[in-house]
Amino acid sequence: MTSVPEAPVPAKVQLSRVVLNQADIDRALTRIAHEILESNKGSQDLVLLGIPRRGYPLAVRLAAKIAAADPTVDPAAIVGQLDVTMFRDDLSHQATRPPYPTQLPRTGIDNKVVVLIDDVLYSGRTIRAALDALIDLGRPRIVRLAVLIDRGHRELPIRADHVGKNLPTSSAEKVRVRLEETDSAADGRDGTPVNEVVIEATA
Repeated sequence: MTSVPEAPVPAKVQLSRVVLNQADIDRALTRIAHEILESNKGSQDLVLLGIPRRGYPLAVRLAAKIAAADPTVDPAAIVGQLDVTMFRDDLSHQATRPPYPTQLPRTGIDNKVVVLIDDVLYSGRTIRAALDALIDLGRPRIVRLAVLIDRGHRELPIRADHVGKNLPTSSAEKVRVRLEETDSAADGRDGTPVNEVVIEATA
C-alpha cells in the first residue's frame, strides 16, 4: 500500500502594524498632561506614579510636559515608581520576574492626588494590584489612572480617567509598546531608539 505524503502545514506568519509612532505618542502624552492639570485644577498636591516597566518612563515624560505647562513644577519632585509584582493575583501563572524598586516622591502620597501611569490597560488586574500596593504605602486623597493605550477586554471594573488612544483589539492580538527608555536600540528597524505602539497578530 502506497502512503500518501501529508501536505505541509503552512507556516504561521507574524503580522505587525504600527498604530502609534513617536510623534503620535508625544501628542497623546501632551494631551494627557493637560487633562491631568485641568482635572486637578492645577499642579497642587499632584503625584505621578509609574507602574514598571513602561509606566515609569511614561510618568517621567508626563511630568516634564506638566512642568512645561506650569513652570512652578519640579518634574523630578512629583514622579515615583510603584511596583505591583507581589500584589498580583496571577503570580502562579506568570513567568517569574524580579520586582522593581518602589520609589515615592519625598513628599509621600498622603492626602495627595495620585495619578497611576501605565502603558496598556487590558484586563484591569495590574491596576487592581497597584491599588492594593498603594494602600500599603499611604492614603491618597484621590487616585486617578492614565494609560497610553486602552485595548478593552476588561475582567475587573477598572476605567482609566485619561487615555492616549482607545484601541479595539481581539484577545488573540498583542499590543506592544516600545519606548527608548526600556527597549534596546536593536529593536528599532534601523538601529535607532524606538518609540511606537504595535499590534501583533498571527495569521
